[in-house]
Amino acid sequence: MPQEAKAYSLKLYDAIELAARAHHGQVRKGSEIPYLVHPLAVAGILIRANCPEHLVIAGILHDTLEDTPVTLEEIRLPFGREVADLVVALSEPDKKAPWEERKAHTIEYLEQVATLDVLLVSVADKIDNVRAIREGLESAGEAFWLRFNRPRENQKWYYQRLAEVFERRISTGADVALAHAFKIEVVRVFGTIPAGAAPHTIRLF
Repeated sequence: MPQEAKAYSLKLYDAIELAARAHHGQVRKGSEIPYLVHPLAVAGILIRANCPEHLVIAGILHDTLEDTPVTLEEIRLPFGREVADLVVALSEPDKKAPWEERKAHTIEYLEQVATLDVLLVSVADKIDNVRAIREGLESAGEAFWLRFNRPRENQKWYYQRLAEVFERRISTGADVALAHAFKIEVVRVFGTIPAGAAPHTIRLF
């Protein structure tokens, strides 16, 4: 029998329904896995980290503005300005820009501008992304990198820079465990250690 859920509002379940409709027909890169699995995994990471509900909802909806026809008003009206502002902050401003420019913008934003709430949803998103890469490499080998817009070395640069930013900016309290979990996954995928990291394979989230 399923256990009784903790006190989440109906908004969380409404967010799941919106994400399911918005991402209908989409799959994760190089797979047949429904894309909805990703935002739900991000939400699960945030829930297990005891993050507040508005962060979990933002995690569920974090790709809707960037990758689906959902509008800002469709997020703001039912879920509030706080969630809407988070989803905007988590969306790339120009999907048509070159990969390098988009990723450099993400790193600069997270390093210099992002609030702690944005950082927490972002690191949960990146944890699930790098785990998907690790699982893809385990099943398909090095050929898995061919499914990406840029090769392994570019991805290595991006994920290691993210690990450095998250470690520096998420530096106090229980939230540090999220940054640490991401760093561990980066080490497992790329085989090198970002500054200050320690290699081990404990799954924290």
